[in-house]
Amino acid sequence: MCTAEDYPVRAAARSRTLAGLDAELIRCRACPRLVEWREETARAKRPAYRDWEYWGRPVPGFGPSDASLAITGLAPAAHGGNRTGRMFTGDRAGDLLYATLYELGLASRPTVTGPGDGLELYGVRVTSPVHCPPPANRPTPGERDTCRPWLAREFELLRPTVRSVVVLGGFGWQAALAALERAGRQVPKPRPVFGHGVRTTLAPADGAGDPLTVFGCYHVSQRNVFTGRLTAAMFREVLAEAARTAGLPVAGSAPE
Repeated sequence: MCTAEDYPVRAAARSRTLAGLDAELIRCRACPRLVEWREETARAKRPAYRDWEYWGRPVPGFGPSDASLAITGLAPAAHGGNRTGRMFTGDRAGDLLYATLYELGLASRPTVTGPGDGLELYGVRVTSPVHCPPPANRPTPGERDTCRPWLAREFELLRPTVRSVVVLGGFGWQAALAALERAGRQVPKPRPVFGHGVRTTLAPADGAGDPLTVFGCYHVSQRNVFTGRLTAAMFREVLAEAARTAGLPVAGSAPE
């Protein structure tokens, strides 16, 4: 029997499908600070959501198991994913993400609230390097590293189909590259530097299969959007290019 501390390594390794990985992940209690925060937030609630029954557990990735495009950010929001149980749902960042995916023809609806709203993603999976909401939206490096086996295994299970990854923010960039390396991708040394619109191509370390293109994008945080650091047009451009690289049809784009 594994302890809470080594649970992510053992449970991720024994997962053979994304559904199985998600089922293992939501039982994780490896990071005491994050467990305490997510559960306290779920008990206290925000007044606007006092009638909600908060999820209050680690938030799994969302999207089909044969996705060709993956999007990864930082961590769930305390009153967003921690409330709804679905990545990027219920907060301002998710509003822009899913509206843009809908505009590109990669989501079934532009606005989302939580499970039961009918949202489907087409060829896209949304995930995160840290699966519990951190206080002040700041996970520690140790928490990031403890959570890494989940993302690494998710990338391994997506390997047959995934062709591009969009990484939101500098913290997510470093976390994603480390997870991809653990998942069997060749990451250059020194590692590519994060920036909006940068891209790097990672070959499979074993030489088998297709390369993976990783795109950097400013995070869709409320602060970045309100200050104009990231505009809807800038975000759409990165997502559209990543989708085309993944071989997905993009609404409004001329066929090649």
